[in-house]
Amino acid sequence: MNLALSREKDPALKPRLAAKKELFSLSGIHFINDLMTTGLVPALLPLYKQAFDLNYFQAGVILFVSMMTSSVSQPLFGIISDKHPKSWFLPVGICLSGIGLTVSGYAPAYWMLLVLVGLSGIGSGIFHPEAMRAAYMAAGTARGTAQAIIQVGGNFGQSVGPLLLPLFLIATGLHGLGWFALTTVAGLFLALSVLPWYKRSLEQNKTRQKMIKGRNHVTGLSILTVVVILRSWTQIGVAGFLPFLYLHQGISLKHGDLLTFLFLGAGALGTFIGGRFSDLISRKWLLFISMAVTIPFAYMLPHVHGVLSVVVLFIFGFFVLSSFAVTVVYGQMMFPKNIGLVSGLMVGFGIGAGGIGATMIGWLSDVYGVYTIFNFFAVLPFIAALLTLLLPSEQSLLSSSEEE
Repeated sequence: MNLALSREKDPALKPRLAAKKELFSLSGIHFINDLMTTGLVPALLPLYKQAFDLNYFQAGVILFVSMMTSSVSQPLFGIISDKHPKSWFLPVGICLSGIGLTVSGYAPAYWMLLVLVGLSGIGSGIFHPEAMRAAYMAAGTARGTAQAIIQVGGNFGQSVGPLLLPLFLIATGLHGLGWFALTTVAGLFLALSVLPWYKRSLEQNKTRQKMIKGRNHVTGLSILTVVVILRSWTQIGVAGFLPFLYLHQGISLKHGDLLTFLFLGAGALGTFIGGRFSDLISRKWLLFISMAVTIPFAYMLPHVHGVLSVVVLFIFGFFVLSSFAVTVVYGQMMFPKNIGLVSGLMVGFGIGAGGIGATMIGWLSDVYGVYTIFNFFAVLPFIAALLTLLLPSEQSLLSSSEEE
């Protein structure tokens, strides 16, 4: 029987990782990938906006292209990897992510910028499903913890992106992105270091995957995907437009990006703690609590100032992403035979759909103003919390996904 299922059917078993070293390497690659995509691209919007003389809608289109190329491609590459897992997706994905970002600093025109941002998004789409499959194999009996470790790498990469603007890129301008060629090389080195283990794990996993029986829970995964999309609209919308809100309040871009780092850094911490707890208590109720607690802090954010605004921002970021690893493992329980597809939906399509929200938010900001739009962010986690109540129980999923 699958070790992860053994743990879930007998909670007395101590959660234990199967390949800790490789898992932390995967987390490092995830950090680099997300730093160069969902971390830096939203943070760079003010610089892109200034360099190409864009309005808010055009700035939102940059996020739309980045997120949509990643979100559309991730489920597609996930389906491919479910049928024929490809270990070389890891190094190829991180290279494309890095090349797209690095060269975007030298784009001669707005349309070329969109092409390069799209290339980076496709690289992220190639990388994620295969990385999530590798994390699944490294998890052993601690699936929530394993997802927490790899996802916190990605979320920390997202949080560091805005921090690099005041520390580095405001001084260098967009041409400073050229230095990220070195970051790409580091990611490639880490990817190549885990390939021997991953190839062996793929061979060992073939027989086990054939033994999995039970039906996929289509309705449950569909609802869960909508919840992830709503969470994504909230998180990406805040991260992308928070600097504009603070500029509206008279706070400099430098300090605004530091506060964005705080928001995303709190999310990385929430991801890790939420993932660890998901090995011990119900994932469904963890997801509900994370969305429900987010609501009041999302509402307070544009209405508070000073130290209180920092506290609210931290708690908001912590809870909105505390379910990040939870939703991946929950989705894998619903579709046990399609780990790549689920990863593409949870980490790719659901999150990448935030690009649609960013475009809409950009347009609404042009019409109504950034301050007004931030009042909208409390509605999204409220709807998500209600939908969470419709999800199937974990016990019903376990009864239909036992192995022979």
